[in-house]
Amino acid sequence: MAQYGDNTELFNPKNYPDGSGIKVGISTSQWNSEVTDKLLAGAMEVLSLSKVSEENIYSIAVPGSFELTAGAQWLFQHYPVDVVICLGCVIQGETRHFDFICHGVTNGLNGVMLKFGKPVIFGVLTTDNQQQALERCGGAHGHKGREAALTALQMALLDSQKSKIGF
Repeated sequence: MAQYGDNTELFNPKNYPDGSGIKVGISTSQWNSEVTDKLLAGAMEVLSLSKVSEENIYSIAVPGSFELTAGAQWLFQHYPVDVVICLGCVIQGETRHFDFICHGVTNGLNGVMLKFGKPVIFGVLTTDNQQQALERCGGAHGHKGREAALTALQMALLDSQKSKIGF
């Protein structure tokens, strides 16, 4: 999901990919909802502007970032989704809990992607404090919810063309 250099043109709606026909799952953590609600709103905005119809968006809320893995798996098991976006926010505290959660979520989402053979987009902020998180959902450091949605569309389109590129 990382975007390098000047990516201004990527976020110009006229350059968004055509997402009509793509089915998107979204698993969003309710923990740190001040941040995750903004991530979700940004992702939904991009999906809408990319012509992904509302009936092709399957969204669930899970209690915390650790549960994003279960949410992604359920979306693949119960809905005809092409890609799942996982949105969460883990903020460093005074203990090692942060490390365990981040490690578990990263490995868990990778495992879901490998199990189902479909893209899982890591839209989980891992920051030192709340201010850093807010700067990444519409502030000085861009909008990671929008980036996650764009990445999801790009991956779903790539996945849909596997047979054309030799897979």
